[in-house]
Amino acid sequence: MSEMPGERVEGAPQRMPPWLPRAFVLFGTVVLLFVAGLWLLDRLRGLLLLLLTSLFLAFAIEPAVNWLAARGWRRGAATGVMFVVIGVFAAAFVGVLGSLVVAQTTNLINGFPGYVDDVISWVNDTFGTRLSQDTVFNRLPTVSDELSKHVSTLAGNVWGIGATAAGVLFQGLGMLLFTFYLSAQGPQFRRTVCSLLPPHRQRQVLWAWEIAIDKTGGYIYSRALLAAFSAVAHYAALSLLEVPYALTLALWVGVVSQFIPTVGTYLAGAVPVLVALAKDPATALWTLLFIVAYQQFENYVLQPRITARTLDMHPAVAFGIVLAGTAVIGPIGALLALPVGASLQAFLSAYIRRYTVEKHPLTEVPKPVRRHLRFRRRKRD
Repeated sequence: MSEMPGERVEGAPQRMPPWLPRAFVLFGTVVLLFVAGLWLLDRLRGLLLLLLTSLFLAFAIEPAVNWLAARGWRRGAATGVMFVVIGVFAAAFVGVLGSLVVAQTTNLINGFPGYVDDVISWVNDTFGTRLSQDTVFNRLPTVSDELSKHVSTLAGNVWGIGATAAGVLFQGLGMLLFTFYLSAQGPQFRRTVCSLLPPHRQRQVLWAWEIAIDKTGGYIYSRALLAAFSAVAHYAALSLLEVPYALTLALWVGVVSQFIPTVGTYLAGAVPVLVALAKDPATALWTLLFIVAYQQFENYVLQPRITARTLDMHPAVAFGIVLAGTAVIGPIGALLALPVGASLQAFLSAYIRRYTVEKHPLTEVPKPVRRHLRFRRRKRD
């Protein structure tokens, strides 16, 4: 009796389906490619982070470069001018801050014996001890020996420290080089990317690119403007309170409070208070009160008006985005988080449909907040 096609004959050995070996090979290939991709991503993490930072910096200076290019400048020369301007401001800030550090260190060294006397007197009066300056200084050789050991260990690792410094310098130069080419050759780079996409995809990519440039440039512009307001206000207050190095401290507060997310406000305000404390506790108290008052004025008056068109983002959302960026890629993520988050918010707002909210006691907004929301909507419109 002839065997029907596909009919299994009892006792005959079962044959492997012809597609199964190919499926095993395909599965193994996919797994190997996935593992190789993870390994390559881990090895290139530094380079990818460098390119991401360079792209952020290129977005930041793009509006200024476009403004100069529209007035007849070559994009390469316009990018070079922006590099020079930023370099001059950075050098001035570091120089002024360095003068403060050197002066305060010199004053600390010169006044060290007097500080020791004050501390010994306070300890004796508080705890009823009979310490003297000689007793304290007799114990200093042990401390100096320990410091000498640490210095010797540090000197032994000078080669590693030098290699690390060279690596940081190389990465900095690489970041500047990538930033220069991404800005100077921006239109050519975008044409190359768009040439690989169909026309409707090209429009979407260029729209997303334009939003990223607008949000990143707006972020830098708003931060710089807030830093200028802060520096001027703190310089006037510190000069009125006769705090030493008022200009240096004002620049420190303006730059650090605006360009270091989350903790920058507290880090910026701590330094003027400490410097004022070395002069007089009452001066330090007045300095602290002014810093707190100005921070409230900035949060509720200046910042909503300046950032309404650039980073219209709830403070809690901004704080969460900064924490997420720090957790993912470290300190650089804290700097990139806000413009990236603002760009994503702009993308989503174009696709998410919103509905009218039903009236309910839980959705009622207080009148002062309602006026603030109306102001923000007018600014957006």
